Amino acid sequence: MTFLEVRISAPAEHADALAHALVEERLAACCQVLPAIRSTYLWEGAVEQADEVLLLAKTRADLFDRLAARVTQLHPYDVPEVVAVPLTHLSSPYAVWLASVLGEPSA
Repeated sequence: MTFLEVRISAPAEHADALAHALVEERLAACCQVLPAIRSTYLWEGAVEQADEVLLLAKTRADLFDRLAARVTQLHPYDVPEVVAVPLTHLSSPYAVWLASVLGEPSA
C-alpha cells in the first residue's frame, strides 16, 4: 500500500473546515495545519502574494484523485494547490495506523 502526504495551501479561515471534511470523509487519516506561510505566485499575469496556512494530509495514493476533487469543491480558490509527495519510509506502527484508519483500497 502506498501512502502520500498531500500539501494544500489555503487561507487560514478555511483550513479547519478543509481538514475536518477530509478526515471525516476518510479521504485523509489526519491533517496537520502549519501556520503562517506567505505565498508569492503568478496569477492572471500579475505577481500576487497571500498569507496562508499549509495543510499536510496523510492518505493512500489511490485516494488522491478523490481528495483533490473534494478540496477543489471546498476550497475558495479557483485553482487550489494540491500536490502529493510519496511517503517512502514510515515507522511500522504509523503505517499500520494509517491503514487501519483509511481501510483497504477498493478493488
